[in-house]
Amino acid sequence: MSLDRAIMAFAGVMVLVSVALTQLVSPWWWILTAFIGINLFQSAFTGFCPAGMVMRRLGIGKNAEDTSCCR
Repeated sequence: MSLDRAIMAFAGVMVLVSVALTQLVSPWWWILTAFIGINLFQSAFTGFCPAGMVMRRLGIGKNAEDTSCCR
């Protein structure tokens, strides 16, 4: 799996988890959803992605050469 696809999958799962927590626990979990959206927005312009840095250290996407995150 490429690093970009792993990041998209992770972001999607985190958004779904935060929406579920908002409905089941507290409306304050919308802050997590907003944080994920802001992080995705800034990484589209800057190329800086903390989740990508962590995933790369874990070995995800090491063989993929066409990743745009964490240059």
